[in-house]
Amino acid sequence: MKHLLFVILLLHINLVFGQQNLVPYVKPIIGSEKMGHTYPGATVPFGAVQLSPETDTISYELNGKYNGAVYQYCAGYKYEDKTIVGFSHTHLSGTGHSDLGDFLIMPTQGKLQLNPGTATKAKSGFRSAFSHVNEIAEAGYYKVKLDDHNIIAEMTTTTRVGMHQYSFPKSDESHIILDLMAGIYNYDEKDVWTFVRVINDTLVTGYRQTNGWARTRTVYFAMSFSKPFLNYGQKNDDDKQPYHGFWGKFDQSKNFPEIAGKKIRMYFDFKTAEAEKIKIKFALSSVSQQNALENMQSEIKDWDFEKVKSSAQKLWNTELNKIKIEASEDTKVNFYTAMYHTFINPTVYTDVNGEYKGLDQNTHVAEGFTNYSTFSLWDTYRALHPFFNIIQPSRNNDMIQSMMAHYHQSTLHMLPIWSHYSNDNWCMSGYHSVSVIADAIIKDIYKGDANEALNACIATATHRNYEGIGTYIDLGFIPAEKSGVSVSNTLEYAYDDWCIAQLAKKLNRQDVYETFMKRSQNWQNNFNPITGFMQPKLTDGTFKTNFDAMSTNGQGFIEGNSWNYSFFVPQNPSGLIDKMGGSTAFANRLDTLFSMHLPDSFFAETEDITREGIIGGYVHGNEPAHHVAYLYNWTNQPWKTQFQVRKIMAMQYKPTPDGLGGNDDCGQMSAWYIFSALGFYPVAPGSNDYAIGSPSVNNATLTLENGKTFTIDVVNQNAKNVFVQKVLLNGKPLPTLFINYNDIMAGGKLTFQMGSKPKKTIRFF
Repeated sequence: MKHLLFVILLLHINLVFGQQNLVPYVKPIIGSEKMGHTYPGATVPFGAVQLSPETDTISYELNGKYNGAVYQYCAGYKYEDKTIVGFSHTHLSGTGHSDLGDFLIMPTQGKLQLNPGTATKAKSGFRSAFSHVNEIAEAGYYKVKLDDHNIIAEMTTTTRVGMHQYSFPKSDESHIILDLMAGIYNYDEKDVWTFVRVINDTLVTGYRQTNGWARTRTVYFAMSFSKPFLNYGQKNDDDKQPYHGFWGKFDQSKNFPEIAGKKIRMYFDFKTAEAEKIKIKFALSSVSQQNALENMQSEIKDWDFEKVKSSAQKLWNTELNKIKIEASEDTKVNFYTAMYHTFINPTVYTDVNGEYKGLDQNTHVAEGFTNYSTFSLWDTYRALHPFFNIIQPSRNNDMIQSMMAHYHQSTLHMLPIWSHYSNDNWCMSGYHSVSVIADAIIKDIYKGDANEALNACIATATHRNYEGIGTYIDLGFIPAEKSGVSVSNTLEYAYDDWCIAQLAKKLNRQDVYETFMKRSQNWQNNFNPITGFMQPKLTDGTFKTNFDAMSTNGQGFIEGNSWNYSFFVPQNPSGLIDKMGGSTAFANRLDTLFSMHLPDSFFAETEDITREGIIGGYVHGNEPAHHVAYLYNWTNQPWKTQFQVRKIMAMQYKPTPDGLGGNDDCGQMSAWYIFSALGFYPVAPGSNDYAIGSPSVNNATLTLENGKTFTIDVVNQNAKNVFVQKVLLNGKPLPTLFINYNDIMAGGKLTFQMGSKPKKTIRFF
């Protein structure tokens, strides 16, 4: 009776507050096949634990060189695979490079095996065959049957703790393996050191230090079993070394409570009854074993797996309900899975007591904010953080506080480039933290010292010995002799400089504004008026010969070619249009981009793009051109933005395992979809304007953090009616093809009237 009353009360609360059950529309399996590089396992919004299966043990290195096959395992899981090696607790979502995969756990039964075996001979090790028929992936929950062991594996998480539930068959030889060697983008010397303490027959703690994408990374853990283990032991595969110390006085292979080394796999033995459940709580910390234990004791106090799962899914439902849409079922799946992917990263990096390990490898306390990690800023400055400024402003404030903490702890006095786990891995180009910071301060989201943040931006942008900044300052471009990505760096620096200028303007720092506005024009130095393309330039000011606008190799660009990067002037589309011959010529050039055919040689030069990620020569499966479809809005043919945006959504986002045309890149691909499905997009973060596109939803209600709601209503919506006939804001015609951030945050209603033919008289630019 009490349970029934609780259900009735819960239904009443949901009706009063209008919360829908949106979790069924989330399909974490989307993007796990081919190029998406997402993982299907369990996590909570922005959770520090990502508990997910690994489907193979591909090494980063092969015969002393990079092993290209490892690229398919950036998330640890590849949908096409037929075996599962185990379940680890840390993963990156949608990246094109990788790390993590810490603390792999695998339940087995029968003869103990302490090697993972191979994909073609699964029974030669502890891995197991599995079938997608017996696999369930939901927001906050993952379940699969391990066929070779006849074990049902289930997992869920809190923010800092993963919870496992394994249903065993009747067996006197049941085991749980803890693989401390396993990892993503692994290589022979990646594990620097591992330490384990067996406290009692249900509690184990320790840490692991690795040297990978994050150069100096230490992760502490606490592991608790619901049932005492009978025996335990280890296999140590360390290479022989000249110094052994005197630990050889003990037999450390079995029931020895203190273990250390580089290549360690442990096992824990049980006797199980039929369908008996053994549960594990596995907590992480960047600071200490004690903090990991405190995280566990604080977040999961008992062994009620269903309660933890329910709590995880309630957290997801709360976040998903921030935007409620009416749309086709497929669109709902795409939309809410995209929201799910945008709310995975960045990740919480403080323990429950507020402590975290800083960039200086010291312990710090986050006072007044939650510290975050996993900043894939080359990707996420474009749409993910702008999306947070609307839907997650408080979190984005904390994220910028985290960037400022990074800056203060940096001996180089630089803001993060690509940071995770108390490290900057320096991946990709630009210094795009300044875009995120400027955009947030301009929108009055950042609550810290804005002038201090501007000073940090300036310090980063004037760090002369970082990737050509010195020559960029001196010459206005980066010479091709100095850098293999000279053009993309110059273009991205120029955009970032524009962001710094906009921030300086808001703070009345006129001298800074003038300096960086001048620098923001440096894109012109790589524009060749003869060819009409951005090209690499030599120190003497001449353009490099043997230029190929199609090629991604040796042409001065990172993850792109000149056809895509030549449109990268988001801060000044009008200036670019003038350089390219005016409105009509520019629109024709965009038409060519979207309709051309890329040769096979293009794909031979890049591992992160396939034909599925392109439309003509437009590469949506990578980020540099994400704004390009919206550039028609600056021409006399804005209806082509509407056509292309709807085409991109239809072709690049599908409710299937291979539904993403490229790496999701910590939520950037998904954030693009969300904005575009709602009908507008931030072409130039740092501006308060969003370019109007063509919404794919019928209706959307955004519940804003300030208590207001912003509604989007789409009249005559269907797959053929992709062209905007009229746009109304609060019942009045929108005077331009742009909507302002302040209009959204004030609440109100944006109405699109759609039709099947272009409304060529709409030219609001």
